[in-house]
Amino acid sequence: MSTAATEVIRVSGLTFTYPKAAEPAVRGMDFSVSSGEIFGFLGPSGAGKSTTQKLLIGLLRGHGGEVAVWGRSPLAWGSDYYQRIGVSFELPNHYQKLTGLENLQFFASLYSGETADPLALLEAVGLTDDADTRVGKYSKGMQMRLTFARSLINNPELLFLDEPTSGLDPVNARKVKDIILSLKARGSTIFLTTHDMATADELCDRVAFVIDGRIEAMDSPAELKVARGQRLVRVEYRGEKPGFETAEFDMDSLADDSAFHTLLRTHHVETIHSREASLDDVFVEITGRRLR
Repeated sequence: MSTAATEVIRVSGLTFTYPKAAEPAVRGMDFSVSSGEIFGFLGPSGAGKSTTQKLLIGLLRGHGGEVAVWGRSPLAWGSDYYQRIGVSFELPNHYQKLTGLENLQFFASLYSGETADPLALLEAVGLTDDADTRVGKYSKGMQMRLTFARSLINNPELLFLDEPTSGLDPVNARKVKDIILSLKARGSTIFLTTHDMATADELCDRVAFVIDGRIEAMDSPAELKVARGQRLVRVEYRGEKPGFETAEFDMDSLADDSAFHTLLRTHHVETIHSREASLDDVFVEITGRRLR
C-alpha cells in the first residue's frame, strides 16, 4: 500500500458527470499511485478510464471528491504542473505540415527546463528515417509513436499514457514497452489506461479493473491471477499416439502423486505448466464483461 512519503497520486471519492449526461462517468473512485509505480487502469471503452485520466491531468473541472498529485490538486499547481508531467493521448494530435523532428523541437521549446534530444527520441521509437518527413504523410502507427515520443520531451516525473501500443505492429509495440520499463527503472511514475490485458500484465505493478465508472478490483496482476487460477499442473508429453498427449495433476499433492512420477519416468515430457488464469480471464470473472 502507498505511504504518504512515496505517494504521487491520491484519489478519494472521485465522481464526475458530463453536462447533460444522464449518468455519472465516474462514481466514487478511491486509489493511490506510488512513486516509481506503473499503475494500470483497465476496462472497456466508456468505463470511465479516460475521464479519470483527464481529471488527473487537469483537463476537466467540476468533479466531486478529492484528487491530489504530489499533495495538491492538479489545478492548484498551475502551469508548473505541466512542466513535470508527460501525456500521450490515444488519438494523435500533431502539426501535420511540420516534420516529425520539427514537431518535437517545437514542443521542446514550450518547456522552461532541460528537455530530451528530439533526434534521440525519434531513434528510440524507430522514426529516425522519417525525422524530416511531414507528419501528414505518417501512418497512424507512426503518429502514435511520435505522440509517445513527444510525451517524453520534458523528461517527465509522472507520465500519463492512453493506449500507448494501440495500432502498433509487434516490433514497434516492443520498443514502446521497453521504453516504459526503462522509465520505471529510472524512477518515473506511470499511469496507464488500456483495454489491452496482455500489455497491462507485462508492464503494470498494479491494475484497477474499471466498469461503469467504478473500480471493481485492484491488485497486482500476479495476485489477481493466482487468486483465481486452478491449482492444477498440466503436462504435455509424447505417448504412443502421434503428437502431444496431456495429463493434469493436483498441484497440492504433486510431490506424492505416483501417476505424475510414473509419467515423468516413462515418457518424454515436453512442457509442464500450472493452470494460471490470464488477466483477461480474471477480468471476465470479476466484472462479467469481455473487453472489445
